[in-house]
This record gives sequence, structure tokens and C-alpha cells, in this order.
Amino acid sequence: MSNYKFILSGGGTGGHIYPAIAIANELKQRYPHAQFLFVGAQDRMEMEKVPQAGYEIKGLWISGIQRKLTLSNLMFPFKLISSIWKAKKIVKEFMPNVAIGTGGYASGPLLKAAAGKGVPCVLQEQNSFPGITNKWLAKSVEKIFVAYDRLERFFPADKIVKTGNPVRQDLLTIDDKTEEAKTFFQLKQERKTLFVMGGSLGARRINQLVEKELNFFKENNVQIIWQCGKLYYDEYKKHESETVKVKAFINDMKLAYAAADIIISRAGAISVSELAIVGKPVFFIPSPNVAEDHQTKNASAVAEKKAAILLKESQLEEKFENTFLSVFNSEKKQKALSENFKKLALPNATKNIVDEIEKLLKSA
Repeated sequence: MSNYKFILSGGGTGGHIYPAIAIANELKQRYPHAQFLFVGAQDRMEMEKVPQAGYEIKGLWISGIQRKLTLSNLMFPFKLISSIWKAKKIVKEFMPNVAIGTGGYASGPLLKAAAGKGVPCVLQEQNSFPGITNKWLAKSVEKIFVAYDRLERFFPADKIVKTGNPVRQDLLTIDDKTEEAKTFFQLKQERKTLFVMGGSLGARRINQLVEKELNFFKENNVQIIWQCGKLYYDEYKKHESETVKVKAFINDMKLAYAAADIIISRAGAISVSELAIVGKPVFFIPSPNVAEDHQTKNASAVAEKKAAILLKESQLEEKFENTFLSVFNSEKKQKALSENFKKLALPNATKNIVDEIEKLLKSA
């Protein structure tokens, strides 16, 4: 039977959406006649990104619980009841063979509804420290695909499969693209290149750091690809020069990675997984403003293995320049960081996840 039906839910951020799309793409390749339906939160970015990837999506009226008393929090019980009711209706009409959740608000009601109807369910947890939704769903699912060790602290050990996070497959072939990449960004071939990435919207504190250190980088002969984010581009584009390339957004990430000798990045789960495959020396500056401080935990899990450098926002003033130079001036340190990070890479994650989903289909 190849006309299976798959229902997928994940959203709120790119870190939840892109893994769901990657899993759907791999399933579609294996089962060209399968049907797919995504379920998201009705006012979040998945409602735009999923149709762009060629899939149908339905929205639920759901949001997270804020940390302070707000009108949105008072509405939460009503949103949850409404979403569970709508999710049950969607599952009943679509009748999926498998339900796949990748985190985010909407996956809670959807997977609860699917499990209640006897549909086999799986979860994909991107972070080293799970969010509320996935912890809540753990008892209802057959398998939980993870990217980090020691998650049996949060999930039943017999359900965990360590697969890694789905990432862009084109990152596997960047090693021979350095020259092409530096030409593309109009950079000097012989100069060391720093790539600063703050996510699609940007990262205010990282941008402030780069602006403050522009002279420091210049003195040390460092050229920069600075992806400052859409929100900040107007503020920082004035720094564009022969050695500083300021970008709102980078469509071809593999070229930016290929051009880089050193990378500064936030520590979202998908970025961490991609950077392990890229295997360049990385300074992680985690965002302290994300749920349950995920990013610091993700970065710590890598830094503990001497595979990257972790700098907290609060340490940047006193530590950044010395820490940067200690890596920048040492080929030995750069090589060690690269090799240790590459050991953590799990490049076949999407394939391994879909292999596990196929086992469920066959046993159903």
C-alpha cells in the first residue's frame, strides 16, 4: 500500500516547522501517492511556510501560556478545548495512518486527538531539553526521535530513538566550495572570514556586539559576512564595506558556511545540528529569552564535548575579544573544535526517522 495518509504538526518557529517539512519530503519521495496534511497554530509562521513547501495546512486556535497573567492566559483553557475539538474533527475526517509531531503549540491537541483515535503517533524533539508540549505528549506516542543524549530524564527510555535533527542535505558538500563562496560574497580569498548568523529575524545582542567590535575585527584582518536579520538591516547596512558584507537574510546558507573560517551563532536546535555537519569552529551566544532557556542547554551540551565555545550574553563585555583571539590565533584549537563538532553530526537524521515511521506502518 503506497497511498498512506500522514498528518504532521509542528510550528511556532522555524525550528519546529522545517523538521516537519523535511520528514514530509522524505516520506513523499518514498510514497509518491501518499496524502499529507499539516496542522498548525492559525496565526503563526507555519501557515505561510508550509503552503510554500507545497503542502496543505489547517489552523487551530491555540497559543502558549505566557509567563505573566495576560488576557491570552485567561483565554488559554478555551483555546485548548476549541483546538482539541477541532483536532478530533480533522483526524476523524482525514483518517491518517500515522501522526507526526515536531513540537510547538498545535502538535499538543493534534497528537492527543490522533492517539485517542488509535492512530500511531511519533514525536521529534529537537532540543537537549524538551518543551512542555512534547513532555505532555510522551505517554501518548509510540516513538520519540531525539538529537541529544540523556533524554531518558524526560521521556520513557524504551520509546527514545537517537536520530539527530533533520537538516538541509546540501550542507554535506560544502568542503570544496570555499573559493566559489568567497567570490559570491565579494570577499578576499586569502583573508580569514567570520560568518555571523542571528536567525532570519536577527539577534539584537549579537548585532550590538559585532557593531562594537568592527575595529577589533579590522585590526585583526578579519572579513565578515554579517547576517543581521530583517528587523535590523536598516540599522546596520551603513557598515557595509569591502570587508564587511551586511545581509538581512541569506538564501543560500551553504555558501555562507563554505566561506566561513569561524562562525558566531545563536544556539537554536536546528542551527546546532547544521553546524555540526558544517564542522567549523563556532562561538555560540545563546538567546536567554527562549522557553526554558533551551539555547543555553543546547550550547552547553556541545561545549561540554569541547566541540564549540559557549559565551553567554552577560560575558561578552569582558570575555569576547580574548576568547575570540585564543581560537582565531590557534590553528590547533580551530582543528580540534572542528573535529570534535563533526563527531557529533548526525547527517542521516531524516532518513533514519522515516525508516522508523516505516516500521510502524508495517506493524500496524
